[in-house]
Amino acid sequence: MKKIAIVINGRGGVGKDTLCDLAARHFRVKNISSVTPIKEIASMCGWDGRKDPKSRKFLSDLKKLTIEYNDFPTDWAYREYLEFLEGDKEVFFVHIREGVEIQKFIDRTGGRAVALLIRGGERMLGGALGNASDDEVENFTYNYYYTNEKTLEEAETEFVALLHKMLEEVS
Repeated sequence: MKKIAIVINGRGGVGKDTLCDLAARHFRVKNISSVTPIKEIASMCGWDGRKDPKSRKFLSDLKKLTIEYNDFPTDWAYREYLEFLEGDKEVFFVHIREGVEIQKFIDRTGGRAVALLIRGGERMLGGALGNASDDEVENFTYNYYYTNEKTLEEAETEFVALLHKMLEEVS
């Protein structure tokens, strides 16, 4: 069975999760985020699930602290990746924002993971969100790029075609 691990990235609101959901209509998908365990820690500190600038900065700062302490987010994501390899899923999406962390994850997979940047197109352009995790997503050289500016139906067709192409190229 062909499998692909994709580090997916893009600014908040560009439709990364929507594209992953569309992909799940055509592939067996595992979709995780390196910030998931950080959100669990944050909720113990009183974070209520909001995605406002203050909350985004809190999550970004907390993730940075856990990276500096013991590289927790990468270790957690890598364990999820190993489970993916053993399971029946075909596409593994791992959402990682920071370029250094993307490269670290790709290196941990022995270079088997690829990086994909989702851009939002003209209708989704926005200003700075006030934290390095969101504001510096363009500061990495990705293997693939997708601009999400079409209708859902068109995006589904295009994105699934891109995933097929990616599967062929990495297999």
